Amino acid sequence: MNWILFLSDMIIPVTFAGILMYAISKNVPVYDNFIVGAKDGFLTVFKIAPTIVGLMVAVGMLRASGAFDILSGLISPITDYTGFPTEAVPLTLMRLVSSSASTGLLLDLFERYGADSFLGRFISIMMSSTETVFYTMSIYFMSIKITKTRFTLAGALLVNFAGVILSLWITRLLYP
Repeated sequence: MNWILFLSDMIIPVTFAGILMYAISKNVPVYDNFIVGAKDGFLTVFKIAPTIVGLMVAVGMLRASGAFDILSGLISPITDYTGFPTEAVPLTLMRLVSSSASTGLLLDLFERYGADSFLGRFISIMMSSTETVFYTMSIYFMSIKITKTRFTLAGALLVNFAGVILSLWITRLLYP
């Protein structure tokens, strides 16, 4: 077990050193390329800042207004019938928009129900199996100026839904 910990501690430094040594062996101006990349990174941050601010405001409004609680109450007959934990509905929806907000909801659910409860295990697996679809799409598509996303949103939502359902199935299988 100690060798796994050692390996996990060394992976990033060894990879970094390997890339640096390879670049030096090929006479690549490492520092100059680093400066160009850092400059491009800052420009990208400035380009996507309005999108990030808009998403954060929308998430804050939805969370503070109680919209997720109202929606959970409305669809509770469906979730009760299918066996989907109603308490996980706000987290499932928030996960599509914001990782940090969904992590906040996750911690709230851990405090209320416990991390080792069925719900705690389910939402842990679900968080690892899903993605912040709207955030990721807006950031990537805005940064490279793509306006026609075609089937990206539908495909991403379908895969995210599959991740949620499979997370519930895996949790039931492993923790009956």
